[in-house]
Amino acid sequence: MEYRHLGRSGVRVSSIALGSWLTYGTAVEKQTAIDCIHHAYESGVNFFDTANNYNNGEAEKAVGQALKEYPRSSYFLATKVYFPVGKGPNDRGLSRKHIMEQCHASLKRLGVEYIDLYQCHRHDPASPMDEILRAMDDLVRQGKVNYVGVSEWTATNISDAVHTAEKRNFDKIVSHQPSYSLLDRHIEPDVVPLCEREGIGQIVFSPLAQGVLTGKYKPGQQPASDTRAANKQTNTFMQHLLKDETLAAVQRLQKLADEGGYKLSQLALAWVLGRPNVSSAIIGASRPEQIDENLKSLDITLSESDLKRIDETLEGVITY
Repeated sequence: MEYRHLGRSGVRVSSIALGSWLTYGTAVEKQTAIDCIHHAYESGVNFFDTANNYNNGEAEKAVGQALKEYPRSSYFLATKVYFPVGKGPNDRGLSRKHIMEQCHASLKRLGVEYIDLYQCHRHDPASPMDEILRAMDDLVRQGKVNYVGVSEWTATNISDAVHTAEKRNFDKIVSHQPSYSLLDRHIEPDVVPLCEREGIGQIVFSPLAQGVLTGKYKPGQQPASDTRAANKQTNTFMQHLLKDETLAAVQRLQKLADEGGYKLSQLALAWVLGRPNVSSAIIGASRPEQIDENLKSLDITLSESDLKRIDETLEGVITY
């Protein structure tokens, strides 16, 4: 396993992290979820990511239960706050009230005394940056949170947070969690340069573009009934990736993977892990074997020629 610093912080996290969105506490049975988490841990993964709203808190419970038999100091645990967890007017967002209440609720569900990385799941324009960062800073000072991060924030949002923290002497953001893949490179023009300058590392989610970069979706064909693309609850996040033009380009990319002797998914992960400013890439797994398959990407080194061919193959279907 390869371990990298999380941004400019001193902590080191596995370059592959295990996430729990749409899996643990929902689609995957509890014992299977525990088996996957145990297998990841025993394979060297020390970074586990979840969120308070994943299946109404059930994902946090599953992750906490699976990790409770391991020494707390041996793993890095991340969760998030922002999305609605109830019908009340204060059951969402990044107000101090919601941040504080949800941190305590997450600690209880996870069964731990502190969270390693507490993340603002999205930006909340209704909550002043001072209020957001002071609440996070107080949680750090109270020993309930070690590091603060954000997810899917714009460069403007991140810059505002950096300047506010410096001005108020609040704990600084160490990470940003964006969607990022061969097909989705929207963070490259503005977010990555800013984060590199400010010591903020990227924790990438959806590095396989919701499964499109496994090659299982074919142009002109209906997705299989048991896939994410066929699920009305989840396919809203990937409709833009299911265009025939994009799927055809992905199929052409398969040839490059075949030449290297590895799977397309491993090629896609290796590309993400080789990009500047990436601290870790989050994978999902419903079977322990999927973890083994993804970890093989750590053995792949893409040459400049490979990178050029990838860009040429995907020309016209990449989002910046």
